[in-house]
Parts: sequence; C-alpha cells; structure tokens
Amino acid sequence: MKVKSVSLKISSNEKFEIIDITSKINELIEIDEGIVSIFSKHSTSAIVVNENEDGLLKDLEVSLDDIISDKFSYSHDMIDNNARSHLKSFLLSSSENLPIKNGRLDLGTWQSVFFVELDGPRYDRTIILTMVGE
Repeated sequence: MKVKSVSLKISSNEKFEIIDITSKINELIEIDEGIVSIFSKHSTSAIVVNENEDGLLKDLEVSLDDIISDKFSYSHDMIDNNARSHLKSFLLSSSENLPIKNGRLDLGTWQSVFFVELDGPRYDRTIILTMVGE
C-alpha cells in the first residue's frame, strides 16, 4: 500500500468562480489503483463533482445566491464581511474522495472535479491530494 500527498495551487479571478481541476489532478496522480482525497484548505471554497456544462454551472451560482441571500445581515460579517461565502461552503463540501483506475480519476462520462471559489479573487489557494493505493 502506497500513500502519497501532494498540493495543488489554484488562483481565482472572480468573487464566485467554478474552476475545472480534473486535468490538473490527473497530472498529479502517482498511483495506478486506489483512492484520492481532494481537500481544499479554505473555509470559503469547495470541492465538488458534477457535469461541466455552462448552464448548470451558472444554475449553481444562482441557486446558492437564492439560498444565501444578501437581504440579511449576518453576524459573521462584523468580523470580515464574508459570511455569505462561509455559509455557501457549508452547503457544499471541502473535499471529495474519488477512485483512481489506471493512473487516472475513474469518473463517470460527464463528471468533472471542480474547485468552487466563494470569496475571490484569491491567489495561492491550496488543495491537498492524498492518494492511497498501489
């Protein structure tokens, strides 16, 4: 059994941005078969798996904005004015665990892995990939 951990740096250009990181992850995979844990080290971002279709990605942004409205005053805004970003990350996830087969992510036909920026633009966001397998 081999365990390998590497980091991936991501920069964003927008307040809200969905960045497909599938190919970057595949480039960093160092095992043939196993599992990779993909973890964002930031509480105003997320890691998600879904289809890379422009309409769907826009729908995610609109849906999150509808659920976490700017109509309300949030207590956390008194600290650093980004409560909406933190609350949206609660609804998503900071990590995904995915299978690896033949040295690549073993995703479904339409699936991609995304880094979701909720409080950008930010530079040098860190994603940790921990691979376990052979």
